[in-house]
Amino acid sequence: MWFRMFDELKGGAEMELPKCQKCSNGLLIPLSDYGQEGASVIFKAWACTNPDCGFSLRVDKGEITYGKRIEPKH
Repeated sequence: MWFRMFDELKGGAEMELPKCQKCSNGLLIPLSDYGQEGASVIFKAWACTNPDCGFSLRVDKGEITYGKRIEPKH
């Protein structure tokens, strides 16, 4: 899903995703979410594609959090 949204936002132009500065092996991919009022929040977080790295960067209520490993929910 994020691929489609990313493609729409960049206007169909090809764009490279940034390399993860922590591990240098993964790419940082943008993630979107919905706010408290239900409006979409585009690129709320970025996460490394390397599962061994798990680096993330996110914005919550105007505060930036980074370095927290993303764990799957069960």
